[in-house]
Amino acid sequence: MKTLLLATLHKALEEAHPYRLTLKALPRAKPHLILAVGKGAAWMLKAALDRYGEVPYHLTLPKGQEALGLKALFAGHPLPDGESLRAAQEVLELLKGLSPKARVLALVSGGGSALWCLPLGISLEEKRALTEALLKSGASIGEVNTVRKHLSQVKGGRLLLATRARVQVLLLSDVPGDDPSVVASGPFHPDPSTYREALAILDRYGLAFPEARRVLHEGLTGRLPETLKPQDPALKRLSSRIAGRNLDLLRAAQRFLRGEGHRAVILSDRFGGEARALARFHAELVDTIRTQGLPFRKPLFLLSGGEAQVHVRGKGLGGRNLEFLLSLYAHLQAPLYALAADSDGLDGPSGAAGALLTPEVWDLGLDPRPHLEANDSLGFFQRAGTLLNTGPTGTNLNDFRLLLVD
Repeated sequence: MKTLLLATLHKALEEAHPYRLTLKALPRAKPHLILAVGKGAAWMLKAALDRYGEVPYHLTLPKGQEALGLKALFAGHPLPDGESLRAAQEVLELLKGLSPKARVLALVSGGGSALWCLPLGISLEEKRALTEALLKSGASIGEVNTVRKHLSQVKGGRLLLATRARVQVLLLSDVPGDDPSVVASGPFHPDPSTYREALAILDRYGLAFPEARRVLHEGLTGRLPETLKPQDPALKRLSSRIAGRNLDLLRAAQRFLRGEGHRAVILSDRFGGEARALARFHAELVDTIRTQGLPFRKPLFLLSGGEAQVHVRGKGLGGRNLEFLLSLYAHLQAPLYALAADSDGLDGPSGAAGALLTPEVWDLGLDPRPHLEANDSLGFFQRAGTLLNTGPTGTNLNDFRLLLVD
């Protein structure tokens, strides 16, 4: 059964590969410039160059990722670094120099928020510290991006405002709901959020950061321009399309399992909230199916996606998928087979893509409580011996969860 779980994940990643998805979505007209950023950017760019031939391009990838023989700038992720500044500045200058007749193709995937980073009014160090604090606070990706957009010269549609060119954006969505303004913090898309909301998020999670608050207050009082808003005439120069999303990944897995003769149900592609609460929901659903045959009869596979958050209180290591599985293990009444992984191959700072639960893990008799208290899901699965190590996959279509209820 472990082999089937792994085969399902690999088949889903193959079917929802960014090269394949991008080829299907490319516009007909050859662009004058291609900008590619994010974890899926190399394969997206390769698809575009294979279609159009030679086109000037700018490619920004996370450090450690394969560039597929393309010229690339490698920047920090999940926290921006000096190369993130350089990349954003280069892209900004390229866009400023284009004529109104120019056509830009922007290939944007998750991770772009950190890879293109040009802070507004604060230092890179302050931006890094604030981003890290937000990620550890349990804030949703939408909340994180609301703050980042209002402290940036390139996010929240500001890149569209910086150019006179026409821009076609293709997106690989790594956010629940597939909102284009959230993917990579929407460098070309309108942003409905405000400076007031950004300040409220800092208040909500008890984050001080006086320099960031100073900038947000300046925006609130009108001394700084807002991000691109939905009524702005600049949007007449923008067109966009979602080339791939989490649902593509889940449907590919469902087709594969059905082809192997198994029943498989997709619960949702947009689960969010705390990883532990999400695990409890899944555990309660598994128990209800097992004991009452509702809302599905067993045996069957449950598939779900989206992106949970982890409120980090301890000093351990892990990621949202490892935290999900550890909490699932703690809540379940009986063993099961399950897999949870980030489709990009890296679950937070753990270094692993995710992990598996198998009946053998229960046989070990490991106590989940100290690991939960320390946010040390990585340590738990190292002891269990079921970590899933894929390395960077070259895509980013959010999280993948697969449970067998028998």
